[in-house]
Amino acid sequence: MSIRDFKELVALKEVGRIVRLALEAMTVRVRPGISTADLAEIGAGVMRRNGARSAPALVYSFPGEICISLNDEAVHGIPAASRRVRAGDLVKLDVTFEKDGYMADAAVTVVVEPATDEARNLAACAERASRQALRYATAGCRLNEVGRAVEQETRRSGFRVIRELGGHGIGRTIHEPPHVPNYDDPSALTRLTEGLVPTIEPIIAAGPARAILAPSEGWLTRPSSTTGPSVKDVLITPCKGCHETEHTRSVPAGVGASAPTLKAVIATGFSP
Repeated sequence: MSIRDFKELVALKEVGRIVRLALEAMTVRVRPGISTADLAEIGAGVMRRNGARSAPALVYSFPGEICISLNDEAVHGIPAASRRVRAGDLVKLDVTFEKDGYMADAAVTVVVEPATDEARNLAACAERASRQALRYATAGCRLNEVGRAVEQETRRSGFRVIRELGGHGIGRTIHEPPHVPNYDDPSALTRLTEGLVPTIEPIIAAGPARAILAPSEGWLTRPSSTTGPSVKDVLITPCKGCHETEHTRSVPAGVGASAPTLKAVIATGFSP
């Protein structure tokens, strides 16, 4: 969507605030032995207490309220009581809520210690790639400039982007135009416009990075190696850089470390 006035900005910030609260509550509870279903219920409790709804369930009839993916699962993992977190895991918490007709989403990768250096470096790389891409989240920049920044940081760190997955518009529904690639796509020449709200989603992998849909899970997309996403919403303005709003504060680390990032960074020219 494109933000048209301050009222819409306030509504988007409110649902983003609830997303942040859910991520905070889940992140501090990530530890060996907890099930992904229990983690999801923690976040869903925050959602319900604040009057929000699960956007994936609402829009796509997703069989859960929050997506939680482990290790080589890239996105859209379905929470289950039988799926338990283990030491060394990369736990991807991906939250998308709706409130009063507006949607916001956020994701954080939590590294469950003791973990490998590769796992820690992958999560940190996803965060750096997000920050590099945000430099190009400004009116007039082309979509492939955002993707180029993600890919350059990822390759510099020895990892790979999952090219089939990328960012998208957000606001009135989950997936809106435009598609935001995580690489220098020569066909992605559309320029960002003021007020547009796209997500920046560096979804990266430690090894071969061609994403496939896992038929047995139905929703889950997995490459053939460990992944670490880091995702943000941004509001495009004429100026480079962004002002992080109240609902984008870093998520505190749980057991181990987390990539301290949400899908909800807003760069805005409107008064907060």
